[in-house]
Amino acid sequence: MKRLNFEKSTEYRKKSHKLIPGGAHTYSKGDDQFPFLSPAAISHGKGAYIWDLDGNKYLDCSMGLTSVSLGHAYEPVLDRVRKELEKGVNFQRPSYLEVEMAEKFLSLIPCHQMVKFAKNGSAATTAATKLARAYTGRKLIAFPEDHPFYSFDDWFIGKTACNRGVPEEIQNLSVTYKSTDLASLTKLFEKYPGQIACVISEPEKNHPSQFINIDETIRITQKNGALFIQDEMVTGFKTGMPGTIARNKIKPDMATWGKGIANGFSFCALTGTKEVMELGGILKEGEEKVFLISTTHGGETHAMAAAIATIDEFLKHNVIGHMHSLGDYCSKAMQKVVDAKKCTSFVEVVHCNWMPSLIFKNKTGTPDAKLRTLALQEMIQRGVLFQGILLPSFSHKKSDIDFFAQCLGETLDIYLQALEVGVDKFLIGKECKPVFRRMI
Repeated sequence: MKRLNFEKSTEYRKKSHKLIPGGAHTYSKGDDQFPFLSPAAISHGKGAYIWDLDGNKYLDCSMGLTSVSLGHAYEPVLDRVRKELEKGVNFQRPSYLEVEMAEKFLSLIPCHQMVKFAKNGSAATTAATKLARAYTGRKLIAFPEDHPFYSFDDWFIGKTACNRGVPEEIQNLSVTYKSTDLASLTKLFEKYPGQIACVISEPEKNHPSQFINIDETIRITQKNGALFIQDEMVTGFKTGMPGTIARNKIKPDMATWGKGIANGFSFCALTGTKEVMELGGILKEGEEKVFLISTTHGGETHAMAAAIATIDEFLKHNVIGHMHSLGDYCSKAMQKVVDAKKCTSFVEVVHCNWMPSLIFKNKTGTPDAKLRTLALQEMIQRGVLFQGILLPSFSHKKSDIDFFAQCLGETLDIYLQALEVGVDKFLIGKECKPVFRRMI
């Protein structure tokens, strides 16, 4: 098979690391997260496909780190955005859209009465933890140790392997437990009685073996006088509409939202009960003020317009139903290929209707970074930009999944050979590395 040409990507890499720490503005988009033979930058996208600087076309599997829920350059969203762009995007006072967006978003979440907008998920989660501390008068923040990312702020990064630059005193203000082991959460409250301000956790994971009993997690949290923050950054607009919070009728004190709610545009939100959220208000004269979220760009009109249009499309077309149906189809297609290639001992299909994925293992049944990188390399060479997951968007079709399955089958042929004679005979360059690691 003829290898793809990455000539312009190579030139881009040389420049990017001289100008940008990490070569990208998101670590999970960095060169160390992809095989050597991969696109360094994307030129443009349309629907479920993207093109790199060299003109190579790819089926997009992660869709903007799962933020592009409808599809790249999705026209109904772009139409609404264009209208607002022509009116101006930022003003000295709030845009009229702020109330419209607030009403529309809160109408999807019966248990919450107030919302605050932001430009990134970290701002929303950090604001939630600040509110919890202000409301409870406590200092400690608790979160699952097995969740990959909550915020780039010190309260989370201080508990990762990448905690250089975070003072130990701040590291000690966060405590962790296992999301699937509620006994560990109970023990945490016993160890720090009256000290934990909040627990923040995603409501579910895409791996069925990692079941999170979110109702019981909330009960334990609130029983011990802490607030519960439901992080729907990943699950929002994927597990349900607008997320697990409505589908399972869960009642957290606050919830954070980001990926997927504006089809890739920079728009995030913090929602919560009036009792908690109004601490960040300015109407109760004589009370001590909580400086919640204050962002110059949080109320940009084009981003709010994108969010409004995205919600309209989800409600108009049953996008969730389409995504879940396609996710089931993808899971079955993956399993069929893995079974046909007799790879069940080495490649695990994670069945999930909102984000199916694959885990690549060696002969001992252990997840293997080099073999995973080889699989990514071979999928990319066949026109599939793949990092282990496939997020069904509204633009994906069954024919796209059939194409994915075909490429997976060809990739597993190479994978089986690598298991026998060694991965180094096939992998070009180094293996992908974890984002959170001590050493570069």
